[in-house]
Amino acid sequence: MPRRLAEAGTNLAAWAQDYAYALRWQAAGFLGRWDPAHYRAPADPERTPVVLIPGIYESWTFLLPVAGLLREHGHDVHVVEDLKFNTGTIQEMAELVDAHLRTAGVERCVLVAHSKGGLIGKHLLAHHNGGAGIHGLVAVNTPFSGSELARLLPLSTIRVFLPHSPELTALTTQQAVNRDIVSIYGRFDPHIPGGSRLEGAHNVQLGTRGHFLPLNDPRVHRAILDGIRTLTR
Repeated sequence: MPRRLAEAGTNLAAWAQDYAYALRWQAAGFLGRWDPAHYRAPADPERTPVVLIPGIYESWTFLLPVAGLLREHGHDVHVVEDLKFNTGTIQEMAELVDAHLRTAGVERCVLVAHSKGGLIGKHLLAHHNGGAGIHGLVAVNTPFSGSELARLLPLSTIRVFLPHSPELTALTTQQAVNRDIVSIYGRFDPHIPGGSRLEGAHNVQLGTRGHFLPLNDPRVHRAILDGIRTLTR
């Protein structure tokens, strides 16, 4: 019992830190003047281009810690500003990303996504990768099997996360692409109590806690870089 209480207390503290982190980066997105061009890099056959896909209600700036990491390691980082705050359907958002890939001429890239962004990434692998222009997807804290907590918020934008929503059910049937997905998740995620393990994918569970805070965790950063290497070997 003492161990369970200690675990619950640690999770509760992590939850508070998680939301504080989310508020800080949302404010940074609204108030800061961030130029996506800063994260672009010259074409380098040794470094795979990366396309960032944020989660729901997140602008691309929410992934600034990840963008900076990838740029420091020489990757050409693309953001899809047309996603805005990612409130559309999975299909609509995937079409916007696909349009960016075509317009910008991005080839042989890896998608790096957070939360809902991972569902969009899987949809792209299943329906917009006929020419194999996408090596794969590295997803952080993505609800591949949904979240029971989605029942608590009766919003159309949240219903997609219901475990048996039509969108998730359709994605679940696309199992062949799971081998091209690296799913990174932690010990405790207040938004995805069931975890982010995906059958047939490269699953990486870390000792992190939180849904947003791990985006700035060195352990997650190492896992993202390792995931890109895994998908491009």
